[in-house]
Amino acid sequence: MAGYGQFCSVARAHEVLGGRWTLLVVRELLCGSRRFNDIRRGIPRISRTMLSERLQALALIGAVTRVEGEHGPEYVLTDAGRELDGLVGGLGTWGQRWLPRRAAEEDLDLEPLLVDMCRRVRFAALPGDPLVVRFEIRGQQARFMLLRAAEASLCTHNPGFPEALRIHGPLAALAAWWRGDLGFPEARRMGLAVEGARPLARAFPDWFERYLFAHIAPAAVAGAGSGP
Repeated sequence: MAGYGQFCSVARAHEVLGGRWTLLVVRELLCGSRRFNDIRRGIPRISRTMLSERLQALALIGAVTRVEGEHGPEYVLTDAGRELDGLVGGLGTWGQRWLPRRAAEEDLDLEPLLVDMCRRVRFAALPGDPLVVRFEIRGQQARFMLLRAAEASLCTHNPGFPEALRIHGPLAALAAWWRGDLGFPEARRMGLAVEGARPLARAFPDWFERYLFAHIAPAAVAGAGSGP
């Protein structure tokens, strides 16, 4: 494929980073994923072949290195790769502020949302005993989130702990709350339900630091009240 033919570093960087999925792979690595399957859980629509190609391309430009971990190959960002944090963060901020947020109209996957929730657990806020939260989101296979001291993991089956809470309702409501589009009471009015012991159900939203960019208001809100 022909390049842009420009000396400009913006063009040169875009040639190597602007391909489909590339920055999402970087995002997953920045969020702490190191193994191939863990990276793919955060990007479920990428094929294994494409993910392999993107990792190889990132390694070729010196942004990623492959190392042998305890359980097999792992992918680690280099200094060049870690510097992409500013670029990924800038895109996230821009998208959160300027792109329309209409969760009910968006083509969303549940898995990346739950993966992100696992990354942002407030362990100090959890009850003392291990527990499982069962997610029965409309149109999706059930997922089970194991929460215990210093560990949050996502499973396709209950790993053997009490199911303290059951979360069910439309994916749009869960996504809108997690993304910061609305508060938890509004998500419940959209149909998101939390079933279980009342103290646990009430505490559930506070077990998580919401999405990294949830605090960024839409541009229309951010600019409200400004004037000459």
